[in-house]
Amino acid sequence: MSASRLAIKIDVDTDRGTREGVPALRDLLARKGIPATFLFSLGPDNTGRAIRRIFRPGFFSKVSRTSVVSTYGLRTLMNGVVLPGPMIAKKNAAILRSVVDAGFETGIHCWDHVFWQDKLFSLSETRVAEEFGKAGRAYEEVFGQAAKTAGSAGWQANAASLAAYDAANLDYATDARGGAPFIPVADGRRFRTLQIPTTLPTLDELMGRPEYPAERLADALLDHLAGGLDVFTIHAEIEGMSMAQWFSAFLDRARDRGVSFVSLADEAAKLNTDRASIPVATLEQGEIDGRSGTLAVQGARIEGLAA
Repeated sequence: MSASRLAIKIDVDTDRGTREGVPALRDLLARKGIPATFLFSLGPDNTGRAIRRIFRPGFFSKVSRTSVVSTYGLRTLMNGVVLPGPMIAKKNAAILRSVVDAGFETGIHCWDHVFWQDKLFSLSETRVAEEFGKAGRAYEEVFGQAAKTAGSAGWQANAASLAAYDAANLDYATDARGGAPFIPVADGRRFRTLQIPTTLPTLDELMGRPEYPAERLADALLDHLAGGLDVFTIHAEIEGMSMAQWFSAFLDRARDRGVSFVSLADEAAKLNTDRASIPVATLEQGEIDGRSGTLAVQGARIEGLAA
């Protein structure tokens, strides 16, 4: 097996995660000299509206394992239902900019996390472009430049969202679950923007399950490393807050096992200089063990097509 290169992708879903989890992760990763990509939810925090997911298969088992109230906090779970959803980027602009000041890459997660995750497939391509455009404008207001990467809320992606990415001229995106970087084809349409998928399970997909006791979680995740480039998605609300101590130990354990940490931006830049070597594959909808509902997954390679 070749040496493992691990990229850390941080999904920031909520106002509380932005206020508390992001600074904690920023400081931890800076101390350890580990690169990471922070993807921000930029519009209203309407987390409370996620209650509509109770009808999804696997929803109850996941929330019981991950202790949603203790993870997100009661205030967050009222956002958008009992209380108005705070505007995350506007309220926390200084925190977002501090991530760039500390040397980390940033990008777009979404405008409204719950809306994108729950409604993407009911929207027209024009409406999807409008929703992504709101996130893009908010990003530019905070950082003074256009975003160069995005990773969708809840791994929800389709031809309409991929078209929005191409129109935004992103360097790469990280929406899918899969095994290796690819150029996506969806609904028979081939898109330009490189996909670098999440390859490892997320912590919340494993924690609380009897086959993954707490003392084995780090090694269980690292056992999924395939050699070459792997991507681990973490959450500001989990690894940046309730599981912060665990995450720090995980990083040390990974280094002990010879893992090198790399930047998604650097990996994308290398891949984009030799696009003919990037495989073309379908982006499909599938299920992931430990997560409720369907999400974007890397499908079959399409032979005979070069990037």
